[in-house]
Amino acid sequence: MVGGLGNRHMRVKRRTESKRIKINRFYVVLVSWAISLLPIAPIAPVAAVDQSIGAAGIEADKLHQAPYNLSGQGIYVGQIELNRPTRFGMDKIVNRLVQLDRKMVEPFGVFSRDRDAIPNRFIDDHSEQVAAVIISTNKIYQGVAPKARLLSSAYAMSRRDGQPEAALAAQHIARQHGGIRAMNLSFGEPLSEDPRPDATLNGEALLTLCLDWLTIKYNTLAVVAGNQGKGGIPIPTDHYNGLTVGFTRQIDGVYSQLDRGNLIDESYIDRDNNGSFDEGEYFEDLNQDETWTAGVESPINGRRSLSILAPGTDIDLPNIKGKVTTISGSSFAAPHVTGAIALLQEYSDRQIASGVWGKEARNHLVTKAVLLNAADKLKDDGSGKRLGMSKTIIDQQGKTWVDTPAYRNQQIPLSLHLGAGQLNAMRAFRQLEPGRQMPGLVPPIAWDQNLIKVNSYREYSFDRPLQADSYVAITLTWDRLVQLQEQDKTTQRNGLFDLGDRFEGADLSNLDLYLMPKDAQDLEQSVWASTSKIDNVEHIFIKIPQTGEYKFRVVFKTPQASVPVQTYGVAWWAVPVN
Repeated sequence: MVGGLGNRHMRVKRRTESKRIKINRFYVVLVSWAISLLPIAPIAPVAAVDQSIGAAGIEADKLHQAPYNLSGQGIYVGQIELNRPTRFGMDKIVNRLVQLDRKMVEPFGVFSRDRDAIPNRFIDDHSEQVAAVIISTNKIYQGVAPKARLLSSAYAMSRRDGQPEAALAAQHIARQHGGIRAMNLSFGEPLSEDPRPDATLNGEALLTLCLDWLTIKYNTLAVVAGNQGKGGIPIPTDHYNGLTVGFTRQIDGVYSQLDRGNLIDESYIDRDNNGSFDEGEYFEDLNQDETWTAGVESPINGRRSLSILAPGTDIDLPNIKGKVTTISGSSFAAPHVTGAIALLQEYSDRQIASGVWGKEARNHLVTKAVLLNAADKLKDDGSGKRLGMSKTIIDQQGKTWVDTPAYRNQQIPLSLHLGAGQLNAMRAFRQLEPGRQMPGLVPPIAWDQNLIKVNSYREYSFDRPLQADSYVAITLTWDRLVQLQEQDKTTQRNGLFDLGDRFEGADLSNLDLYLMPKDAQDLEQSVWASTSKIDNVEHIFIKIPQTGEYKFRVVFKTPQASVPVQTYGVAWWAVPVN
């Protein structure tokens, strides 16, 4: 039998993800009974993976242990790719692996686009390995959320399949079981193959719009592997409502530096053909104007598409034959984030079930704000003034977050190369754990989901003085409104995306964030602010200038708003005087 042939139009991020593995642009997976009888390679220890979810990486292993005991139990998450991971009872190739107890990955459900999966078809190593990061239950290696219920769809059933078919698959997954909490997408499309005339990375590609629409309609947070690879595969990294993930490599055994494989500028000339950007290589001037061109590999108008980093270099993961291989790329960073979301959602469900929290804890805006606000930037020296961060994260040139324009410019909320920093699942839990706090007096660490009317503000005043020279982190998130435009049909409109339908994005509401002395009333008295006009994230990470009482203010002042009332999520972390 012949599996998924892949797609002429979609160039998956896997194309340049490892020097060790050569993955063709078109995937042909030959699956037959004969393959299932092939010898199975022994599984070697996978220390690199253990490191990525442990102390050297995102610290999710702490949440697996008592007293937290979080594993993603009962939480549905999704995966969309050209192909899918294997499943016992569906694909013959896994029969012997199961007999030998070497099957690491068992998705809860598998699909072919928006229908049941076709046995033995549309499976491949890449999707198996991405799934392993999330749900592997192997005794040597556990995924970030080993008991999460993963639903995976292979959208590419022919070579011509592209964004519309991927959108159908994403919608199908998002609708399952009352809503999927997070959806992992480790693939992308180059602008050169987008059907729009003179296409740019402006958030208007069909798949990009679809992801933002699904986030609002089904409360499903899209987690997209960041752009990489010569020639560029940026769609849908320019989405607004989800998270775009870059990847880090180890320095002295710790995942702490942006890998050079992250490409968020114009395409480069790969002189040694090793699939990575190296010193001495230069960027190709795509439009021959001798300058970097916004909208080619990064969004237009300077908007930062990169949200957060996660480990992604030299990760040891199993393929569909049970052989462990070492691979790299943002494709394997993204599922670290997806798995972390499952852990946080499991805790939220516990709190909701016990009556301690309300349903706001499940909201994607809260999850997004919590993850970004808890990201590692600067390692704490033990004083607590750096919010207990466990790692200093640096870019390709060795610069930290405070060396970037995002630290100095109030109109730039996130770093072009570092986003908000690197995912830390343990810190994200600590950010979530104190629970929701409404506007008014609030503790140093908490979060809120709320509403704000146009031309008004909401204030949160810290209930204790804050320490001088300590950092405060505050992250504000809200959604871009996207509407489905159903085309004329002979059948009644169904409120769902069908082939031929399109989406339309509305103007982005403009919310701003201000850190102020507690008794200040004028915004000009603010200590710092995040006031981007082109993003739907505002982020403050700044030192408190002097010990005293402070507050922060969420302001909605769009002159012509797409909505009169905006829902937002906000998370904050500060250091009080002892």
